[in-house]
Amino acid sequence: MKILWFIPTHGDSRYLGSSKGARQADHAYFKQVAIAADSLGYEGVLLPTGRSCEDSWIVAASLIDATRDLKFLVALRPGLVQPSQSARMAATLDRLSGGRLLVNLVTGGDAEELAGDGQFLPHAERYAQSAEFIRIWRELLARSHLDQSLDFEGEHLRVQGGKILYPPLSRPYPQVFFGGSSEPAHELAAEQVDTYLSWGEPPAAVAAKLVDLRARAERHGRRLSFGIRLHVVVRETEDEAWRAAAELVSELDEATVAAAQRKFAGMDSVGQRRMAELHGGRFNKANVREGLEIAPNLWAGVGLVRGGAGTALVGNPQQVADRIKEYAALGLEYFVLSGYPHLEEAHRFAELVFPLLPLALRDKLAGRQLSGPFGEVVANTYIPRASQS
Repeated sequence: MKILWFIPTHGDSRYLGSSKGARQADHAYFKQVAIAADSLGYEGVLLPTGRSCEDSWIVAASLIDATRDLKFLVALRPGLVQPSQSARMAATLDRLSGGRLLVNLVTGGDAEELAGDGQFLPHAERYAQSAEFIRIWRELLARSHLDQSLDFEGEHLRVQGGKILYPPLSRPYPQVFFGGSSEPAHELAAEQVDTYLSWGEPPAAVAAKLVDLRARAERHGRRLSFGIRLHVVVRETEDEAWRAAAELVSELDEATVAAAQRKFAGMDSVGQRRMAELHGGRFNKANVREGLEIAPNLWAGVGLVRGGAGTALVGNPQQVADRIKEYAALGLEYFVLSGYPHLEEAHRFAELVFPLLPLALRDKLAGRQLSGPFGEVVANTYIPRASQS
């Protein structure tokens, strides 16, 4: 089990859909979140992509020297840059970070945004282009270790004598993550990527996806690893957690929710449609669990106004840990999490939930490699007793 956190390059706040309690989305804040995740023992951090975000590659590069072990799951958009240039960027970032690069292939589902970036291919063709892109990308990096060039001619992309002179430290190339719920997306994942990343649907829906993906991968003679993208709202008690979830959406109004849902409905992303179907745009501010708790401790309230991953695990530490273990039992290895605001919630999740997860994670808690005492010494004399939990 590997737990990753999130760098909020599109902004951060205590309240969704409002400037109230908002944080300045600048390098100093990104650095604080990255250092927290690194020191707390998270495996890595996801850096998103899109016109609402700072550039993921530049931000990741800027955080190398601020961190020691943290891996960077950096979003890669086919069609915006040539695969050879992208492969050189990946090799450089992997080399400069000491092999800490992970890559998240993002085909995109917002036609308006894609058109603004010069990408006009329809849904199915975008996935065909993505398949050619990542094939070239992988081959160039794998061949760089052997000092070999690549010739490739596809429907959308062509390379002649392509070569990477400085190979990545990761062999044969940095691990490739990918998510998508459509048939072309599943086929691309099965044939080309290393880890399939699902958005946070109920366990039964995720299990059905995994059955399909495993069967497709087997037909290609491959095996995939799996992960999930979720938000978290964890507090000492269940009541406190649900009050925190209610506070998170307390500044929303029906007009803002309706506007967001109209925008999401115009996208051609199957995954985004599935997220919207989980809540149907329903919103009762007086009872945020009503119609939005779609499975035990799984809340669809974030997706009322946030695109992409729109569900959160809400509960006390044991409940959240149990839900994570439930997903892990399906075969999920990577858990990419986030919470608002991201700096404080990175600490809260690590302190409350890490001790309830497998030993390999518990051993990574901050300070456990140092000698005690742990906690503030009382009256210059008394060392705080160890937790009995």
